Amino acid sequence: MAGDSETHLRDRDENTNVIRQPFLIGVSGGTASGKSSVCEKIMELLGQNKIDHHQRQVAILSQDSFYKVLTPEQKAKALKGQFNFDHPDAFDNELIMQTLRQILQGKTVQIPVYDFVNHSRKEEFVTVYPADVVLFEGILMFYSQDIRDLFQMKLFVDTDPDTRLSRRVLRDISERGRELEQVLTQYITFVKPAFEEFCLPTKKYADVIIPRGADNLVAINLIVQHIQDILNGGLSKRHSGCMNGHSTPRQRRTSESSSRPH
Repeated sequence: MAGDSETHLRDRDENTNVIRQPFLIGVSGGTASGKSSVCEKIMELLGQNKIDHHQRQVAILSQDSFYKVLTPEQKAKALKGQFNFDHPDAFDNELIMQTLRQILQGKTVQIPVYDFVNHSRKEEFVTVYPADVVLFEGILMFYSQDIRDLFQMKLFVDTDPDTRLSRRVLRDISERGRELEQVLTQYITFVKPAFEEFCLPTKKYADVIIPRGADNLVAINLIVQHIQDILNGGLSKRHSGCMNGHSTPRQRRTSESSSRPH
């Protein structure tokens, strides 16, 4: 897998201009279901978390980075816990599509950094370099068909609602400076209804459902094996168009061939 340069999908010869199209994996599930933990566990089992950011073959992106810039009125509501961040309209889908297209073209992309305490985008960006496999996680990754259709594999992390609520409470209080009453009110008013209306129905689009999230090592190991096959060029002979009906990967510019994911 990660240590054998001869088996990498990306040709490390800087003189070549042929680089295969990255394999996109969408990871969805309710709030605090363990989507990020699943992605991090996959990264860990692949040994990618110990590799320099510029050399990694696997990159992780989060839909949370793509919240829209709020108007002053919306921000005032958000500070009171009265804005619905779990609604599809809260996300900048145009920017997500633009970013995914750039990733598929082998380009280095700049990902916004969202400030969950002040409900605003920071001035800084995170640089993500081209990768062989890209995991993109978020509560509504499968809601938009245009975005959904870009994923060659779709995972849904299915976790008990009580577990998700307890995680959400602890996270929002410790990491985002929320008050308990505000967290619970927001959950009942926005989070739970939005999950039932927008997120849960997209479970049917998943290729693999992962009960219990990162604790389900059997499911994660199967996914890791699949990704290893992709990295090794075994199972995913995508240049022959046999994986999920996807066509021959496009060529990318030589100048981008040495870039790596963050």
